[in-house]
Amino acid sequence: MRTPPVRSTQRSPLTIVFICVFVDMIGYGMVVPLLPFLVPEGPARALLAGLLASLYALLQFLAAPVLGAWSDRVGRRPVLIGAVLASSAAYSVLSLGASIGALPLVFLAMALGGAAGASIPTAQAYIADWLPPAERARGLGLIGAAFGLGLMLGPASGGLLSVYGLGVPPLLAATLALLNGLFALRALPESLPPERRTPTPLRPAGVARQLGLALAVRAARPLLLAIFLLNMAFAGLQSNAPLFTSTRFGWGPLANGAFFAFVGACAVITQGVILGRLLPRLGEARLVSGGLALMALTLGGAALAPAGWMLYPLVGLMALGIGLAVPSITSLVSRLAGEGRQGAVMGGMQAVLSLTLILGPALAGLLFDAFGPGAPYLSGGMLALAALGAALFGLAPASRPAPSAAD
Repeated sequence: MRTPPVRSTQRSPLTIVFICVFVDMIGYGMVVPLLPFLVPEGPARALLAGLLASLYALLQFLAAPVLGAWSDRVGRRPVLIGAVLASSAAYSVLSLGASIGALPLVFLAMALGGAAGASIPTAQAYIADWLPPAERARGLGLIGAAFGLGLMLGPASGGLLSVYGLGVPPLLAATLALLNGLFALRALPESLPPERRTPTPLRPAGVARQLGLALAVRAARPLLLAIFLLNMAFAGLQSNAPLFTSTRFGWGPLANGAFFAFVGACAVITQGVILGRLLPRLGEARLVSGGLALMALTLGGAALAPAGWMLYPLVGLMALGIGLAVPSITSLVSRLAGEGRQGAVMGGMQAVLSLTLILGPALAGLLFDAFGPGAPYLSGGMLALAALGAALFGLAPASRPAPSAAD
């Protein structure tokens, strides 16, 4: 193994990691809008679709710290390549399950895909290995860009291919992942030389411990509650939206793929352009309040929309709301954490986000089956409104004491 090269050759490995993440996200984006259509008609269809998304998030949550610890032991390269090849296997199983209508295979594929998709922290660690501290933000930004672009292009591609059969998009995703793995096997160098490897314990994340450390910071509690409520409102909609649009407006996989691509484009524009321009002018507190209010209004509006075209402006504003609120809340929580507690509080926030990704899709499915297509969106609007109340309380001067050791 070689040590990281000098600056003049640093760009090549970063480009390779960008390509790996980008291709992986295209594959994921291809299949996500199709998942509800793989569940047979029945009284619990929305719940089953939500459980598929919850299972993916649960395995991703459990596997991410294990893969990260394993990469500390054996190096980043084998973990990244193994995860890409495992994604190819998961998409292959999903294609088979979609082609023959075998729901157990679909669940198996989502479990395997969730575990394989837990390699993003390892990719981030790869970049941190390769770059000096002053340049890491730029390198880590590549991961976010690959995420956004992949999730923007993937749904449109999957929707177009779905006209040839629901098994075709995951089959192409499996092929892309396989080619991606072979490319990385040939081109990706190791970033962690043997002398820098550590025997990190291989165990899943202690979510209770992470949450406890974050909640110990009293001033951050209202904002952590706000981020929990907001993401509970939003997390279930990705798996539920295709059922909502197909039930209310008759949209099929193609229309839903185009819709998801639009959502991805809005997210990229919000976080890549709008946030940076509004933040210095309005400040984080105003962006939090405005973003949460916008989320509450647009979620309620989506539940009541009488025509499918109305979802486009509503979801554009919804993406604007969450794109402004979440980074601003994260920044405020980081500031409230004070020196020496950044890692613990950020880890607790990540645990909160992971819990919402696990619980949100199942809850949205339950509400859909029990009360109708608009129920997850009406409840989401109420959760966003409650998040706004928690955030306003957390932003009040009386609830923002300076961090101290007693906190």
